[in-house]
Amino acid sequence: MSILEILQQSGGIETMARELGVNESVAQAGAAALLPSILGGFKKTTQAQPGGLDGLGGLLGQLGGGGLLDSVLGSQPTPVNQGNEILGQIFGSKEVSRTVAAGAEQQTGISSDLLKKMLPIVAMMVAGYMAKQGGDTSGGGGLGGLIGGLLGGGSKASSGGLGGLASLLDLDGDGNPLDDIIGMAGKLTR
Repeated sequence: MSILEILQQSGGIETMARELGVNESVAQAGAAALLPSILGGFKKTTQAQPGGLDGLGGLLGQLGGGGLLDSVLGSQPTPVNQGNEILGQIFGSKEVSRTVAAGAEQQTGISSDLLKKMLPIVAMMVAGYMAKQGGDTSGGGGLGGLIGGLLGGGSKASSGGLGGLASLLDLDGDGNPLDDIIGMAGKLTR
């Protein structure tokens, strides 16, 4: 099952659509366009953590863990400041978030203003789901397998210190996930 299907089945896409006042198909298209960048951002973050996947598990716990998904699904408005914290951790700057939104706008035709509102909510859903499935303080195996599974790669050959996870999360296979995120706007128009 893809991460998009998981978020849809959890009710996250429907909740986001309701909160933003759009229909569910718009929310789904926006989430689908934003997910590759968010997953790529998690890869960059994993590589930057001193403990690799253990560090990512700890970071997810610090940012709110499984409660992030619950916050989106709850009856109260989503506290997007938590999503913005996640984006700050995985993208490093607001400029990358703007670039991701602009690239997704080209891909979907959805306004980048709406996509910028979706971005922290989608990031919270992904981080919360990973924390719930991998355990907030996972030993890495569960979290690594989960992230690899979310990207649908299964067991690719190892590369770098993170093994199969690194190759799964590097969208273009060049060993540098940041260019995948920043270059997304250009790649989407090809």
